[in-house]
Amino acid sequence: MPSVPVSAPSSTLQPPAMLLAAGRGERMRPLTDHCPKPLLEVQGQPLLQWHLQALASAGVPRAVINLGWLGAQIPARLGPCFTQAGAGLPLVYSDEDPSGQGSALETAGGIARALAQLGPVFWLAAGDVFAPDFTFDAGAAAAFAAGDQLAHLWLVPNPEHHPQGDFGLSDDGLALDLPAGDPRPRWTYSTIALLRAELFAAPWCDIPAGNPEGARAALGPLLRRAMAAGRVGASLYPGCWTDVGTPERLQHLNASAANSAV
Repeated sequence: MPSVPVSAPSSTLQPPAMLLAAGRGERMRPLTDHCPKPLLEVQGQPLLQWHLQALASAGVPRAVINLGWLGAQIPARLGPCFTQAGAGLPLVYSDEDPSGQGSALETAGGIARALAQLGPVFWLAAGDVFAPDFTFDAGAAAAFAAGDQLAHLWLVPNPEHHPQGDFGLSDDGLALDLPAGDPRPRWTYSTIALLRAELFAAPWCDIPAGNPEGARAALGPLLRRAMAAGRVGASLYPGCWTDVGTPERLQHLNASAANSAV
């Protein structure tokens, strides 16, 4: 089974991270009518805080959080730095929609806007995903930075709401954009990844540096172009993972925690 990149020593410095928190959360309405989805509580704390805890524990130097729908609530709640057990994680905010009315730039557009705050290599995670056991491993990041891949994706078993999956996985650890009818298994992209800033420049991406015009662009097409060139790796992540995309999934997570505490 393909694995994460070979680890480097644990003392290796971490790259920064970007957390995606700008979406409207239409499927979560009415819960998101007055609260951005990343601040909805999962098992007693904001959903976004689970990622912040893991990033702080892993020694990540800073997290860039993009803002869109009701975005002002996020820095008001989290402040300029997240602190856990004495470890501080500085927070930088990339405001894509100062009006707070939901005009987000989608994933690639938002990353392109924030790229100057991220550096040549960075972690990526969606603020609406619950993966409490995921480790942002410094060794994996160092191995990725030392290679020539443009992205390394963590894939998960297909959930009930996405049975068709997203990408295949080769025996040598490459992510595959399988054609229709290909019998090989597909896995679901967890939205957790290591990315290289190079992916957001030509020939992979045509958004000008800094995305000054606010172009909206998805990440999928960029990844598929890089996959065609054999420059996207992937690993299977077997741990707890939930796309908290509907009120029912949120309720199930919180009910499961309550039942286990009984």
